[in-house]
Amino acid sequence: MPDLHTTIVIAATAFACAALISGLAAWSWRGWLELKQAQIARGADAEFGDVPSGNPMNRIEVADLKERVRKLEAIAAGVDL
Repeated sequence: MPDLHTTIVIAATAFACAALISGLAAWSWRGWLELKQAQIARGADAEFGDVPSGNPMNRIEVADLKERVRKLEAIAAGVDL
């Protein structure tokens, strides 16, 4: 059975590691939120990545490209459409 000093050192080390990981997670979360706020501020749409949501033609073009990619993947897989 470990003595009291060893137990205290292990507990303090575990607490310090948990605090470090929690601080890193909070810092990362705040950075991610700032990134999303910047994307929203510049008008980027979350569904289409960096395509501005103000122009409907951009959405149509992205939808068309997605349809083309879907068809090409089906052709590559050997599925007839």
